[in-house]
Amino acid sequence: MALDTFLALVSMWLAFTLRLDTLHWPMGAEWVAYAVAPALAIPIFLQLGLYKAIFRYTGVASILATGRAVALYGVALCPLVWLLFHWEGIPRSLIVLQPLLFLIFVASSRALGWQWIASRTRVRGKPLLIYGAGIAGAQTAAALSGTHDYALVGFIDDDNQKVGRTINGVKVYAYAELANVATHHRVTDILLAVPSATRQRRNQIIERLQSLPVRIRSLPGLADLASGRVTVDDFLDLDLDDLLGREPVTSRPDFLAGALAGRVVMVTGAGGSIGGELCRQIARQTPSTLLLVDHSEYSLYKIHHELEQWALGGGSSMTLVPVLCNVCNLQRLESIYEAYHPQVIYHAAAYKHVPMVESNPGEAVINNVQGTLNLARAALKWGVDSFVLVSTDKAVRPTNVMGATKRIAEQILQSLANCENNPFNEEIPGLSRSDMMTRFSMVRFGNVLGSSGSVVPLFRAQIASGGPVTVTDPEVTRYFMTIPEAVQLVLYAGAMARSGDLFVLDMGAPVRIVDLAKRMITLSGRTVRDQFRPTGDISIAFTGLRAGEKRFEELLIGQNPIPTEHPRIILAREEFVEWPTCSQCVQRLLEAARSGERDAIVNALRTLVPGYIARPAAARPDTLPEQPKAALRDTELSPCSLTNRS
Repeated sequence: MALDTFLALVSMWLAFTLRLDTLHWPMGAEWVAYAVAPALAIPIFLQLGLYKAIFRYTGVASILATGRAVALYGVALCPLVWLLFHWEGIPRSLIVLQPLLFLIFVASSRALGWQWIASRTRVRGKPLLIYGAGIAGAQTAAALSGTHDYALVGFIDDDNQKVGRTINGVKVYAYAELANVATHHRVTDILLAVPSATRQRRNQIIERLQSLPVRIRSLPGLADLASGRVTVDDFLDLDLDDLLGREPVTSRPDFLAGALAGRVVMVTGAGGSIGGELCRQIARQTPSTLLLVDHSEYSLYKIHHELEQWALGGGSSMTLVPVLCNVCNLQRLESIYEAYHPQVIYHAAAYKHVPMVESNPGEAVINNVQGTLNLARAALKWGVDSFVLVSTDKAVRPTNVMGATKRIAEQILQSLANCENNPFNEEIPGLSRSDMMTRFSMVRFGNVLGSSGSVVPLFRAQIASGGPVTVTDPEVTRYFMTIPEAVQLVLYAGAMARSGDLFVLDMGAPVRIVDLAKRMITLSGRTVRDQFRPTGDISIAFTGLRAGEKRFEELLIGQNPIPTEHPRIILAREEFVEWPTCSQCVQRLLEAARSGERDAIVNALRTLVPGYIARPAAARPDTLPEQPKAALRDTELSPCSLTNRS
């Protein structure tokens, strides 16, 4: 207020001086004009709230408000000056000249003050460059203007028309200047503000930036930027597609047209990584009812709450049913089938963590084998249209119990799909193959990035804590795909499947785990410490292959896979055991699993999975306590049929 009072007097003096063309000293009635200026301006500024704003956060908005206040001041000054015309020496041109000068002084004082505060704020944060001087880059810069976390030192852009220009006073540099700018300003982070760029373009940019010792981060979508919802916390580490460095799976909604809409769909393992994403993508296909089946109460609560909120926000009329159930409990499954009559089943419930399963083979057999058998049996009894098993590449020539149990689960469905008559004839007498409407199919794929057992969350946590990053073996390679990609292809395969089909997903080229670790370290702005760079930030430690782990994974057992309508889905033709033999072997396997006899479990696994190679007993550091024979035995197999021994 004191400054504005002073500026009102200065602008009045300058207006007199310019109008009279000589340095002015007020005399007589001219003193009245000097008194009127601040006495009129300050109340108007108070009334319009110019002194209530928190100045450091107003900026341009404050200058615009000042313009409106001074305009009102000029309008109010006009009649007062006319009243002063009767006094000698008060020129009429003051009505226009003094408010204009006053506006220039007041607006300049606000602009200089805001710029001074902003410049002090910038030096406190981490030096940041924004790659992309388009709409997203400008909006991001505006979001950063009020924060202490980052100091924006410039934009990087490949458009020559933008290079050398400024955005809100921040210079746009060419890519050729990036290394010098980053070194001079000690830049710690580069933010990718190119949300509309193609995956190929993003990969090119990331490859170019990878040589710099900076952390590369990404933005959310343009819609969030435009809505003002973006904060510094929303600047993300590079997503999983960036880590893979390849084009993601192209969406083909025509493959799902009518396959799920208006139907009753059941997902087992709904609270898991794959099961949860299955539920999300299925929900978008507008089923009439979605049954979420899981034996973990907390996992089931999370996915049910998430989908419930999504349905409320989108106005979906879908019915969501959370079902606490262990797939080993046949009676519970049959009660679910009888109550809701599911038409499509996606079976994702399984024990999948290789070392954990290796330590507890009996539980893995009961869950992965008997659970699949129970679901298939109930599906045949209640006339389910489609049954899709989510399988794994570890089922191919397995060296671990998890892979062997998943291969047996595949064979159970293959055998049932190939039966001439219903093998469960005590339940549905006289059912022939032509009456068996359930289409059993399987979808096999490799590792997914971002799942609960994925290396990516582990590596990120290890990098954040300063390392080391642990890799089992320098030669270990894996096929990788993101969870949404894999689930999308599972849904496509299920929609096109015929009974007995075993699909394999084309996951691109395999990735060395150590290369993935190095890429994540580099993209986080750190350097790898090794024999060539002993002063690097983070080392990579090799811990040795875990129980049952392979160096290389495969996706096919047989040869001559058949292409399908979708370029990323392959139809495999693989041998399997016919049902009578399969039922006998599975019977022995379940008996061994319930007794906890490891050698008996291994022998039974070898009978059904000839390619299975178990670890030597001497190499096992763990022992498995025996389980009582009465545990978890809802069903057992007779040589040609299932009988209930509960």
